[in-house]
Amino acid sequence: MQLTSPVFNTNEKIPAKYTCDGENISPPLEISGVPEGAKSLVLIMDDPDIPEAAKKSFNIEVWDHWVVFNIPVEVKIIEEGMNPPGVLGKNTRDNMAYGSPCPPDKEHRYFFKLYALDIVLELPAGSSKAGVEKAMLGHALEKVELVGRYERG
Repeated sequence: MQLTSPVFNTNEKIPAKYTCDGENISPPLEISGVPEGAKSLVLIMDDPDIPEAAKKSFNIEVWDHWVVFNIPVEVKIIEEGMNPPGVLGKNTRDNMAYGSPCPPDKEHRYFFKLYALDIVLELPAGSSKAGVEKAMLGHALEKVELVGRYERG
């Protein structure tokens, strides 16, 4: 399985257009090679490079930017500025939406993680990343990552 973007390669800079310094919209993504037997996909975007102050303030270790589950396995393209079809979970800001990169201190890494599951998750819209990850346990057929980097100018 592959997760790619036509606007950045893994470990490259995410264009400013897709950050708080630009249009604040999600980048286009492309999915290929979904494994046989997959029933749904999960997309999670998070940032492990958050400052200690944010960790303490929000009582977290990783900032969740985007959580979408029960994406149909037929989805091959996620258009720029769009959520994929599926169910939106909540990000760290408590929004059911894409939260663009906006690092306050230095360059951060943003992990776009795609999971192929052998089930459809029975979770309500607005579920947290932790809730989605718990429900996925033992059901991931495959996982891929696309890592983008961003530092404010």
